[in-house]
Amino acid sequence: MPMESGRRQGVVAIECVAGGSRAEEWGPGSSETVQTGDVVEELLIGVGRRGEPAAHAAAPFKGGRAALQKLLHAAYKRGETSVEVRVRRSSASAQLQRQLVAGDSGELQVADDAASMQACIVPQESVGGIGRTRHYVLRSIRDPNYAVGLVDRMESECIAIRGSRSSRVVCALSKAQLQDGYVSYPWEKKMREVLPIPNSSSFLSLLILPMALDRAGSRYNCVEDTLARANAWILSSQESGVPIAFLNVQTEALLTKISGETASSTVNSGSLADLPNLANASLYGFEDYHGVDIGVVKAVRVWYTAAAGEMPVEIILEEGDARLGFAISRTQEGFIYVSSVVENDVERQAPSTRSGLRDLYREAKRASKLLVISRVSGQKVLPWMVSTSGAVRCFDTVSLSQKLSLHRHALRPILLHVLMWDGMSDGAPTQPGREPCPLPLPLPSPEFAELPRQNSYACVEQRVQTEGDPGVMHERDTAGDASFRFHNFSLPSNWV
Repeated sequence: MPMESGRRQGVVAIECVAGGSRAEEWGPGSSETVQTGDVVEELLIGVGRRGEPAAHAAAPFKGGRAALQKLLHAAYKRGETSVEVRVRRSSASAQLQRQLVAGDSGELQVADDAASMQACIVPQESVGGIGRTRHYVLRSIRDPNYAVGLVDRMESECIAIRGSRSSRVVCALSKAQLQDGYVSYPWEKKMREVLPIPNSSSFLSLLILPMALDRAGSRYNCVEDTLARANAWILSSQESGVPIAFLNVQTEALLTKISGETASSTVNSGSLADLPNLANASLYGFEDYHGVDIGVVKAVRVWYTAAAGEMPVEIILEEGDARLGFAISRTQEGFIYVSSVVENDVERQAPSTRSGLRDLYREAKRASKLLVISRVSGQKVLPWMVSTSGAVRCFDTVSLSQKLSLHRHALRPILLHVLMWDGMSDGAPTQPGREPCPLPLPLPSPEFAELPRQNSYACVEQRVQTEGDPGVMHERDTAGDASFRFHNFSLPSNWV
């Protein structure tokens, strides 16, 4: 059995002394490095005159590891530290994939796996029984943290070491854990460059507090009632012509301090047995470790977005502009919209006409939609909360009228954003480089149905009245009576 006797002979083997290459050991790059238990076949040291190695040693090595250490020592003193080590890998796993090839003698032999590593010679001192000794290790060029040394072993020992590879893979797999960490992210740059409206999200929401059943605020309607009111607000807004699409709904826990009757009337969450009672409760309480009664109010936040994005409209003002040319009103749901525009501006176009706002208003009217203003100078002017009394908290049209009028007097441009809708005609006005950004989850809105609205004419500041028709004065928004406006005006009776 010549092959078996060969397996029992002494060889020079690889032993890892620093770092590790476990990922490469069982990965696709395992043939690109050397590992513990590999049998050294060749050492190619330095570069000669014709590009050949300056020194070459091949197995079997007479003198074993000691002879190779002398060779490495001589090369290191000459300044030739680059080395390529070539090994063969004989293991039980390789035996499972062994390929039988015909040798020169016609006998079948085992073809072992081969691997190599580019390295540099590095001296290393060790403390032994006879004092300090210097030997040389091979540090990988590819991975400087990985270094191997040379040891004398029997080839059967190398086979045993490499033969346990399958069990080591299973063990390493069971112990392997994913690592996490933090990476820096350019938030300011992304928010400025990626968002359709810089530094502002396109996600819109309304927070609805539970309805209080008494003036003391000790009892509230259940969560189901708050969800129903959120659903009614979304559907009513869509029915009135506001081009929005529903995204999601969630409950939010708001902490507050409670006492007295409120604390005694709330559901107690002191134990796990009380959890079923909290499922539909809008207010429940618990006592903290200081003995203070804490109340948790479950509000509902409904998320929505523009049906087809938001369109920026920039109104450039000029000397001699006596009016802005449009009026604003507010729906019962709290949305501010353009309720009318000036049509008879033949002699001098109004700012609303020059900016394309009048064309957008006409397009919205043809689509049975409202031209809802979502932002003024980048600030959102949409409703954002419903109180425990049921009142919708939104922006005052009178104060908004005041601000727009001040823009006109100061000749400062006005930047508005309006909610867009699906199915706009090809002739709809757009501004170059300012197309509305479509957003996900568009839902079809119900057909337009006229509902009572609070009207406040914002910016048409001169009286517009045709002969023979006295005109109709619309009621002013009662919110914000302390606000002022520069001029009132009357409009023909066929205006919205």
